[in-house]
Amino acid sequence: MSYTDGLRVIDPNAKIGKNVTIGPFTVIEADVIIGDDCWIGNNVTILNGARIGNKCKIFPGAVVSAIPQDLKYAGENTTLELGNEVIVRECCTLNRGTSEAERTVIGDNCLLMAYVHVAHDCFIGKGCILANNVTLAGHITIDHYARLGGMVAVHQFVRIGSQVMIGGGSLVRKDVPPYVMAAREPLSYTGINRVGLQRAKFTREEIHHIEDIYRILFVRGLGVNKALSVIEEEIEASKYRDEITTFVRSAKRGLMKGFRSLNAAGRIAEPAL
Repeated sequence: MSYTDGLRVIDPNAKIGKNVTIGPFTVIEADVIIGDDCWIGNNVTILNGARIGNKCKIFPGAVVSAIPQDLKYAGENTTLELGNEVIVRECCTLNRGTSEAERTVIGDNCLLMAYVHVAHDCFIGKGCILANNVTLAGHITIDHYARLGGMVAVHQFVRIGSQVMIGGGSLVRKDVPPYVMAAREPLSYTGINRVGLQRAKFTREEIHHIEDIYRILFVRGLGVNKALSVIEEEIEASKYRDEITTFVRSAKRGLMKGFRSLNAAGRIAEPAL
């Protein structure tokens, strides 16, 4: 049985930590855990299955841990998990998992701007930023410190690597490997995420090393298997080389397009290298 103070409806079985601020007209259901020092604005709905870490901020209109928009969902007990210091801006909709993964996870220090939708069984690493109106279908994995521009839409089962920057308005149908920038339609490689890597304290040598790998993979016009062979022959072994080649080999949906340039007629052309 829920109780109300005239402005809020909070189930007495909900577990709410210390120093939590809850605004008016907010609803919190029974099977909810909220950590310490959180701020929850007005008109927020936090439904069964929500697991919220410490020092999170959830802005007005957000709906956290709604059941999946998946017709196969049969009422199983699943969760939506927010790490520590996650910011959820206005009117975001975050769905809990289905029986396949049993949870949706958003890691520490993520920022979800207004109207972001995260569907069932997504796994988002720490430090990611999803700008306004980003839409994630189900079963998507986004690795640490990725950046998705406004109105990016991501197809189900896609994986996006760490330190990636995807330009606003992009449609992401294929996997995007780590450390790159991607844009255009269809989504294509536009270079490495140099600014992001510099901000993350990658050295100049590490950045050049990563750039050399992607020059072979995406600029020379080689097939994926041939490019992987050349990378392993020509590029010195490193954790970055291994991370990238492992990602490429495990890309279940295939990779985004390689580098493409506009010719004099304004048409997209593959580089003749």
